[in-house]
Amino acid sequence: MQIFGSGNQAAPAPQAASGLVKDGTDQSFMEDVVEPSKEVPVLVDFWAPWCGPCRQLGPVIEHAVTQAGGKVKLVKINIDENPGIAGQLRIQSIPAVIAFVNGQPVDGFMGALPESQIKDFIARVSGEVDTGALDALLDRAEDALSQGDAGGAAQDFAAVLQADKENARAIAGMARVYLAQGDREGAEGILSAAPESKQADPAIAGVRAALELAGEGENAGDVAELAARLEKAGGRDAGLRYELARALIGSGDLQGAADHLLESIALDREFREGAARALLLRVFEAAGQNSELTRAGRKRLSSILFS
Repeated sequence: MQIFGSGNQAAPAPQAASGLVKDGTDQSFMEDVVEPSKEVPVLVDFWAPWCGPCRQLGPVIEHAVTQAGGKVKLVKINIDENPGIAGQLRIQSIPAVIAFVNGQPVDGFMGALPESQIKDFIARVSGEVDTGALDALLDRAEDALSQGDAGGAAQDFAAVLQADKENARAIAGMARVYLAQGDREGAEGILSAAPESKQADPAIAGVRAALELAGEGENAGDVAELAARLEKAGGRDAGLRYELARALIGSGDLQGAADHLLESIALDREFREGAARALLLRVFEAAGQNSELTRAGRKRLSSILFS
């Protein structure tokens, strides 16, 4: 990284890349950067012939922009010959790369970064979504929520939504955060704001099922009292297990509810005309069809029904 200076060495010629890379000047800045940035992000590489790191960065960023295939454009400005724009942007060190979107500088970096980091920068400013990174964030958020860390889960879900505002898993996750905190109204608000095209997504449908299921426990008994009665009955009362499951649903403990419903079915498959089984299927839907609760629960249910 170099401080501004002067020199007489020849400038490195940018690669021709079907108009993606070009030299610019203070006079052509509106034409080369501001106006085009209203259609596609434009990276402005401020450099000078005497700057060693500039010579390192030049071919690397040109290659990265070319490989991006039109997601961004690159304009190279020699600050020795064109100090005006660099001065307005208060560039103090070069190489400096500033990204323009809709005519405004939105991001940037200084120094000769490796190509991998430049590609990450291009992906960020072009709005390209790294699905692998988002999936990892979603996995972490869902794990945090299952461990009771609603705050940590909310941060990761929000980060995903910032990158992909229509991500159904993240929308559903944020709704589950509200639901876990007892804020059904907030959860419903998140779901109602989801795009129409995502309303039928299994993740969002699962949260809707969880919201509907939450009402199941509103008129249920006290968890501690029902648990004590069940213990006194030696655990062999299908009706008490069913009622305890309803109470646990009201407290948000779907795993505990599923366990008791499975035990109720094992004790009496026909209790209240299959009420326990019907409620268990609703618990599976609310937990999510791909959740560990549902996968393990379905396996155990099959074992009970077909043994």
